[in-house]
Amino acid sequence: MLIAASRIVTADGAAQRPSAVLAPGFVTIEDGKITAAGAGTPSGRPDVELTDGFLLPGFIDLQVNGYFGVEFATAGADGWATVASRLPETGTTAFLPTFITSPLDDLLASLRRTAELLSGSGRPQRAGQAQVLGVHLEGPFISGSRLGAHNPAWIASPDPAAIDALLEVGSGLVKLVTLAPELDGGMAAIRQLTAAGVLVSVGHSDATAQQVSTAAMCGARMVTHLFNAQRPLHHREPGVVGQALSDTRLVSSLIADLHHVSGQVAAIAFTAAPGRICLVTDAAACAGMPPGQYFLGNEPIELAEGDGTPPVRADGMFAGSALRMDSAVANMVAVGVGLADSVAAATRIPADLLGRSDLGRIAPGAAADLTWLSDDLRARATWIGGRQVYGPHLP
Repeated sequence: MLIAASRIVTADGAAQRPSAVLAPGFVTIEDGKITAAGAGTPSGRPDVELTDGFLLPGFIDLQVNGYFGVEFATAGADGWATVASRLPETGTTAFLPTFITSPLDDLLASLRRTAELLSGSGRPQRAGQAQVLGVHLEGPFISGSRLGAHNPAWIASPDPAAIDALLEVGSGLVKLVTLAPELDGGMAAIRQLTAAGVLVSVGHSDATAQQVSTAAMCGARMVTHLFNAQRPLHHREPGVVGQALSDTRLVSSLIADLHHVSGQVAAIAFTAAPGRICLVTDAAACAGMPPGQYFLGNEPIELAEGDGTPPVRADGMFAGSALRMDSAVANMVAVGVGLADSVAAATRIPADLLGRSDLGRIAPGAAADLTWLSDDLRARATWIGGRQVYGPHLP
């Protein structure tokens, strides 16, 4: 297949490279892979011609608690299939379902059910669905003073045996763990998880800057939802935020709904840590749904009418979001972050964190996971493995 487009954002390499935006450009696809991408008009007749908008790599979301009325931690096969089939409507082609703090036995049961589902003993993942890249465990090894929407009764110390149990039951599914490194045993847990090939992120943490630096020395490479549920920046104690922005070993995720973090502060983060911000939704089951009551971590949450206002618990605490990935990119562009940088933060940078050089970019050898955004940056069509799975039929 040959796609010609008026503008292509490749997200391949540094966002500042001239090749980051091809205007016009073309992409060739064979057997679900990109075989070539270049600037100018292709020599052959395109199979698909996009005369406006932007062609991008498919988005990769590292933090999805649920969507379309489904919470992953408790969902069955039908629920998982619903979300994986519909996420391409938002431009997302790969993601990490996320389980927040729960009793250890409940987390083990969720992982066991997920492993069975994705291994084929349940309902295997189908072609045309957004790809499940693994599981993100956000807790239970978090700080009692930086809980966010997590239940304090269920937090736990990072015991080596508990970590072994989660990794064993997950059968290789656990790809990302968010924890507080300042807890007793926290640094040892980072080393244990890193040795097992798990990406470790500092989050829900009251760690000092020095403790975050030590966590990075032990193998942590990420900070979860920058500015939220963590020790803030202070001019004498940089905290989690200050270390995250200044430490080149760390990439920070950011919930770009303009409610969790103001647009001005989000723009500051992109300026302070170029190439080290990735966009996430932290979406809850209410995402893509009408206002009403939903659940996050077995706790009721309420989504009100409004302009993207996050759902809240009964005490008013934000509890995940109702954000779309295409909206996250659009929000960052609206506050002055460059388009190429915003796209890279939603595609290549999260792919690189997971060691997936075959995803998140328009480059030879990468999967032909693509999304076409309108001029106002709304998803209009999406391809997975070169097959169109969302949008009007494009000849």
